[in-house]
Amino acid sequence: MKKQVIFDTDPGPDDGVAILTGLGSPLIEVLGVCAVAGNVPLHHTVRNVRKILELAERQEVPVFAGAEAPLARPLFTAEYVHGKTGFDGYDLPEPSMPVQPQHAADFIVEEVMSRPPRRVTICALGPLTNIAMALERDERIAGRLEQIVWMGGALSEGGNVTPAAEFNCYVDPEAAARVLSSGAHVVMMPLDVTHKAHVTADRIERFRTMGNKVGPIFADLLTYAKQFDWQKYGADRAPMHDPTTVVWLLQPELFSGRKVNVEVETISPLTTGMTVIDWWGVTKRQKNAYVVRDVDTEGFYDVVFESFRNMP
Repeated sequence: MKKQVIFDTDPGPDDGVAILTGLGSPLIEVLGVCAVAGNVPLHHTVRNVRKILELAERQEVPVFAGAEAPLARPLFTAEYVHGKTGFDGYDLPEPSMPVQPQHAADFIVEEVMSRPPRRVTICALGPLTNIAMALERDERIAGRLEQIVWMGGALSEGGNVTPAAEFNCYVDPEAAARVLSSGAHVVMMPLDVTHKAHVTADRIERFRTMGNKVGPIFADLLTYAKQFDWQKYGADRAPMHDPTTVVWLLQPELFSGRKVNVEVETISPLTTGMTVIDWWGVTKRQKNAYVVRDVDTEGFYDVVFESFRNMP
């Protein structure tokens, strides 16, 4: 049985790789793609979602616009990594497919509640604003979702936007706290694992020589976006963040972690957005997330490239 997946995303090339990995897998049915403000403002993320789907020739997948700003604070974006549009590095055509009139949060609620329990998974690739809003509309979805697989947070790696905080959690820590306290089955892909799925020049070359249309385009997009990371972390050490969520759905045996308690700092000016992960159970607080720390990197990229080979 195919996994039924909703993508919630703020593309970014990493997000694009994740969505295309899902679209290219015969084991995943993409129910819809929801855009949220994050890496760049909402009007760009909505446009980028449509560009991805048109590039994949999958215009039948519905697109929904969601939150323009976090729940309780101004939007912080990452044009310094991804460029002004979020997709700088390759001039993709302006998309023509429609955006659905329904708000992303309403779509999530309707889709989850209309299907049998434990059938729908959300792959959350950005700030959790849309999902927190959906929980506010109908908290029952927490118990009906199969899982929320979120790229966000950090344990021992430290932050990537402040010394303490990972970007997706920093942008909307209130939303992250709401989702983690909802009772939903949350799988968390922190920086600790995404930095082990690093992008090398050889791996980008595998995209470039794939022999289809999509692979070389993403080689260019990733080359642009990863310049920032290569300068920051060192040559060929750029993390591949968001596709970890989809590969988890396809081959969870490639990963390892444990179920622990995760709390989100929402007050401190020094540590806002920090995920406080009780790896050793010292607080005795309820375990609310499965936190992944390790990945078989070669196996991870084998899954990504297998899906990309199914792209036009």
